[in-house]
Amino acid sequence: MGLQDQIKKDLAAAMKAKDEEKKSILRVIMGEFGRQAQKAIVDADVVQILKKLIKSEKEVLAQSGGGETDRFIEVAESYLPKMASEEEIAAWIKANVDFSKFNNKMQAMKPIMAHFGAAVDGNLVKKVLQGI
Repeated sequence: MGLQDQIKKDLAAAMKAKDEEKKSILRVIMGEFGRQAQKAIVDADVVQILKKLIKSEKEVLAQSGGGETDRFIEVAESYLPKMASEEEIAAWIKANVDFSKFNNKMQAMKPIMAHFGAAVDGNLVKKVLQGI
């Protein structure tokens, strides 16, 4: 089952459980899916949409002086894949990246990002590379 289908299923469950807040959150996410050109969205695109919505919500919280997180962010993040840790990234880099092939460390970002895909944040990879 894809992420889009899982979110639809969870929306139905929230409606049955009369969880108004979660229902509203999932409807916002489903509405964003409705704005896409294709009806069935692949998981990689769903992850990108969720990340965009989370980033937007965090910006709103920062401007309004709210906390770091709220229920919207918690629900949306629950659908994202488990992110790789700093230790996992560093271990993979040490085992698989030959820095002699690159003019500088930052040029190694491409193969690292290609390996980890959506399971890693680019800023975290940059931080790990600067620490090596």
